Amino acid sequence: MQKKWVVVFVRVLVQGSNESPPPAGAGMFLKFSLRSVFYGAGGGNDIQWCFSQVKGAVDDDVAEADIISTVEFNHSGELLATGDKGGRVVIFQQEQENKTQSHSRGEYNVYSTFQSHEPEFDYLKSLEIEEKINKIRWLPQKNAAQFLLSTNDKTIKLWKISERDKRPEGYNLKEEDGRYRDPTTVTTLRVPVFRPMDLMVEASPRRIFANAHTYHINSISINSDYETYLSADDLRINLWHLEITDRSFNIVDIKPANMEELTEVITAAEFHPNSCNTFVYSSSKGTIRLCDMRASALCDRHSKLFEEPEDPSNRSFFSEIISSISDVKFSHSGRYMMTRDYLSVKIWDLNMENRPVETYQVHEYLRSKLCSLYENDCIFDKFECCWNGSDSIVMTGSYNNFFRMFDRNTKRDITLEASRENNKPRTVLKPRKVCASGKRKKDEISVDSLDFNKKILHTAWHPKENIIAVATTNNLYIFQDKMN
Repeated sequence: MQKKWVVVFVRVLVQGSNESPPPAGAGMFLKFSLRSVFYGAGGGNDIQWCFSQVKGAVDDDVAEADIISTVEFNHSGELLATGDKGGRVVIFQQEQENKTQSHSRGEYNVYSTFQSHEPEFDYLKSLEIEEKINKIRWLPQKNAAQFLLSTNDKTIKLWKISERDKRPEGYNLKEEDGRYRDPTTVTTLRVPVFRPMDLMVEASPRRIFANAHTYHINSISINSDYETYLSADDLRINLWHLEITDRSFNIVDIKPANMEELTEVITAAEFHPNSCNTFVYSSSKGTIRLCDMRASALCDRHSKLFEEPEDPSNRSFFSEIISSISDVKFSHSGRYMMTRDYLSVKIWDLNMENRPVETYQVHEYLRSKLCSLYENDCIFDKFECCWNGSDSIVMTGSYNNFFRMFDRNTKRDITLEASRENNKPRTVLKPRKVCASGKRKKDEISVDSLDFNKKILHTAWHPKENIIAVATTNNLYIFQDKMN
């Protein structure tokens, strides 16, 4: 008898849609289908992560200026930018995939390096302004050139990165070396032409946005209208137009009339990825405020306040410090946002303010070490976090050059290490485990032997592929999933 094959299509319902839920009994099949799609198209901790590249010097004696302070992929993932404490921006470009080697992706090589910011001195306040790059944000590509925003503590710059592979020749009033000719010696008229030349990448500052922040800038975020962006410091958030440098609009101001009454500061801010009127900002008290610019010109009154009540059993001297939010990121879909405090990562549904929908402990084993972490100032470290392209996995850094991944679908997590010991291409990273107390197993590392000088504060995930970049002091590690 001839077999008949039946193909069943399962439509995955988007959360928040008006469609009815699947019928009873379809749950197991839906779950199986989702997992099959998930692992085939965007990762999961079943992925085997492999070493790909490491950038930076191997020296143990690291210069302060070489320490990486920010990492950011552009919207296509073709370019990867890093900023350092020396005010430099280094851009890496992904090479085209090698068709002869099906198991390898294109490597990232240096595309352009330029000095974005220089050290300055504020004579009115007798204050040195560091050249350190605090944030880099890419603008979507609209033509052959690329544009990015970079900021230090006080000044934001819009940079244009463009390629040039032709040069003009045959001027009438100029020699080839640039010297001007005597017009009386010109007897014939030539038509200038373009000649091929070696590819040159130029970085030029197109706009400089300065003198708008009294305090140190901690965040910049480009609006989804791609015409405006916000910049946030400890007490204020300003709204800028990309074409206007001499003025900005103050949209949040939490500075009290009497500075002695100051109880919290702004720690991070970001625009919603789809709704151009919506943004959030986090505070040192562990709260996140969502604001709507349609409500009023000054968004001191928030539309939503996201805050989780503190567990009284965990209350301690360090509670306020470790509850301070160091980073906030919207998911690509715009439905969720992720916050990072000292010990955990939390996922919030924008429709539920009273508690996060997911909480992931990053290094809970450090809770017993908070006293020593306070003494060596590590408790004030600001860890960043990032989403993968499908919003199904989140990643953040830790100490001892560890970084953590949390799978939102399977609720599994993994700890990996960025180390030069595994620096052979396609070497599979082995999961690491930390022993908090009791007898330590063979493959575990004791919490007392963690190196707190080695820390991963800055991470980035390729928007379309399983390629990640993590910064460890002056080194940039790039890992990718093992391609079968």
